[in-house]
Amino acid sequence: MSILNILQHPDDRLHISAKPIKELDAVTHQLVKDMAETMYSASGIGLAATQVNVPKRVIVIDISEARDDLLVLINPEIQSREGTVVFEEGCLSVPGVYDRVERSEQIMVQALSAEGDEFKLEATGLLSVCIQHEIDHLDGKVFVEYLSRLKQDRIIKKLKKNQKGLDQRGSS
Repeated sequence: MSILNILQHPDDRLHISAKPIKELDAVTHQLVKDMAETMYSASGIGLAATQVNVPKRVIVIDISEARDDLLVLINPEIQSREGTVVFEEGCLSVPGVYDRVERSEQIMVQALSAEGDEFKLEATGLLSVCIQHEIDHLDGKVFVEYLSRLKQDRIIKKLKKNQKGLDQRGSS
């Protein structure tokens, strides 16, 4: 297994729509393992393949406190939505930025497991929000795009400033 590089907003590659997985092969299984290791090492609760520059419809999620309940969703599709909820979200591709986003409170998602079995999952609360957040990534959308244009501009300015500081420290 290996830790993958997580793309940082406003990288244009985060806006690429992911393609469905046609066949679960050794490459896909390795991707799932690497994504899980990457998510855990970055202290995240979810990661989409597009965030690691792989434009395929694969998501890994673990919202458990013990960090031992990995959920893999391959080719996920939301079948139904109910209600609304506002959660404060963050993102591994937008480090240090948190803001409130309105999402569906309850969803029904259909996907394939890592073993290739089709399943449906009813999700509420944090799991529902996390699945929607990661599916947005697969569709080329980053959570900050739900925010006002002013907030988006401030976030991009902050991220570029932080990146510039890292670049300068790395070259000294």
